[in-house]
Amino acid sequence: MDSDGDGESSVAEVIERELLLLSPAVRSSRALTEQLLDPEFVEVGASGRRWDRESMLSGMPVMQGAADDGPRYEAGEMTGALLAPGIVHLTFETVLDGRRARRSSIWRKLDDATGWRMYYHHATPVPEA
Repeated sequence: MDSDGDGESSVAEVIERELLLLSPAVRSSRALTEQLLDPEFVEVGASGRRWDRESMLSGMPVMQGAADDGPRYEAGEMTGALLAPGIVHLTFETVLDGRRARRSSIWRKLDDATGWRMYYHHATPVPEA
């Protein structure tokens, strides 16, 4: 557990890593993305599609949000909680090219050498008002 006792430093580190995953520099780089996705990563995307680690690593460089000159993710209302030692849950919203989504990620830390990695991610589209 963190020396601060309440997980604030773990949550802060995971938020930093989540924001990296939303950046074009990381999304366009398989090597950088590999460092942030857990070996057992699974996602249910806003489209309803289920992604495993390999399909995400292959697909991410060509998805929206990966090009420097294209639309970028804008994240807001990001909060997190330490659920147990080595497990952090984040919730937040994103806007990409005018489309909003509510998101939830679970990050786990297997050891200090690999650091925090995204284990599970879920996105739900927010309908237009």
